[in-house]
Amino acid sequence: MMRYLALSLAFAAACCSQSSNGALQAGYQHMYNCQFAAAHRDFAQFQKKYPDDPMGPVSDAADYLFTEFARLKILRADFLSKNKSLLQGKKVASDPKNVKQFQADLKRTKALADKALRKSPGDESALLARVMRFTLDADYDALIEKKYGKAFAEIKAATRNARVLLSKHPDCMDAKLAIGFENYILSYKSAPVRWFLNVRGTGTSRNKGIRDMRATAEKGNYLKPYAKVLLALAALRDGKRKEARKMLAQLAAAYPQNVLFQSELKKLT
Repeated sequence: MMRYLALSLAFAAACCSQSSNGALQAGYQHMYNCQFAAAHRDFAQFQKKYPDDPMGPVSDAADYLFTEFARLKILRADFLSKNKSLLQGKKVASDPKNVKQFQADLKRTKALADKALRKSPGDESALLARVMRFTLDADYDALIEKKYGKAFAEIKAATRNARVLLSKHPDCMDAKLAIGFENYILSYKSAPVRWFLNVRGTGTSRNKGIRDMRATAEKGNYLKPYAKVLLALAALRDGKRKEARKMLAQLAAAYPQNVLFQSELKKLT
């Protein structure tokens, strides 16, 4: 479950930035298409133009992490949608160079975001970068280091910041994805556990989770494609193969270099 939840948040901050431009948008397009070197070039161009914007280094960090996910074949939709024993496994062998760059990018992200938020607590780019920093840390800890307790704490921090983002920028539909998926995946826990999580303020409503993910899939910006991925996985878990096939067909057409989309669509057809 932690792997599935952490993965769902991997792009949760990449949305609605006021300083977004062609380079940033192109970088995420390349990342979705598994063209990681091209994405690095795009994010470097963005950082050169906006050196004080934390969305530059945090986006570059995402590219390093997803390079590792692709290399290690971690992003397998069949595993994520069917395997029930997700809280297991040993630490995997990551590339030290990629991890070093990833951690350096996150350190710079924190410094820039904290500085911007001290000046303006509602700074949109800084809030986005802060959410993404927590979620990327959670992804790394859960999927590579297998430190699930630490990852869950980081996910909670990410969703808290996502709620702050929505309170200040309610039109940012991409921000709904983090909260929506948290509701969705935790709804699969037993009734006593759901009650405990609700008491602690953790969302566990499956229907609300689906609604929020659909809002991103329909009206999101950077996260619109990823919301479709998560909805496809949810459809597979529910046995709705036709719905999953439709979404994967759209993704495979839009991102032909992403072998995950192509392989999962092939399985369904």
